[in-house]
Amino acid sequence: MKPQAFIFVGRSGSGKGTQAALLIDVLGQKDPARKIFTVETGKELRKFIEGDSFTQKQAKKIQMGGGFQPSFLAIYNWAKVFIEKYEQDMHMVLDGTSRRLPEAVAIESVFDFYGISDCWVIYLDVHDEEATGRLLARGRADDTHEGIKNRLSGFVQDMKPSIDFFKNNSRFRFLDINGIGKIEDIHADIVKKLGLA
Repeated sequence: MKPQAFIFVGRSGSGKGTQAALLIDVLGQKDPARKIFTVETGKELRKFIEGDSFTQKQAKKIQMGGGFQPSFLAIYNWAKVFIEKYEQDMHMVLDGTSRRLPEAVAIESVFDFYGISDCWVIYLDVHDEEATGRLLARGRADDTHEGIKNRLSGFVQDMKPSIDFFKNNSRFRFLDINGIGKIEDIHADIVKKLGLA
């Protein structure tokens, strides 16, 4: 099995982190000799905003208000993980990377740089009501009613161009996955469509 890249995209609360973790388990079973590189963009940003610099404080205001970080900050946070931790010939599982079009273009340049040609984009499609219920249930500090509403309302403006970029780019194999249902059923659908079942 050659190295592959998997990018999970979708609304906040669509289950990206859950499904990424399940895929990592499958890759570990199917290709145990190969290391797996992971980036959880949201996790990296949450760590970043705990700092005391002016930039970090500004980013924290955006985060707590339910907004998306500017592309330069998102790219900085996930690119830093690549620079420090990626090793040759690893599988990649990226969770929440490329929320905006400049980030999607940047991640394509990452694959060019590292020579990764086998790239999947897994779009978890859920409606706002489902996403809202999930986000409220997980209970993070920035998952307030207002913050969630702001985050989800920006989906079409901020995330759809990125999704369209992947969907219309022959470099990527795009999977449109129904993200509503039992976690194990969604996982089974993903694994089957990836040819890993």
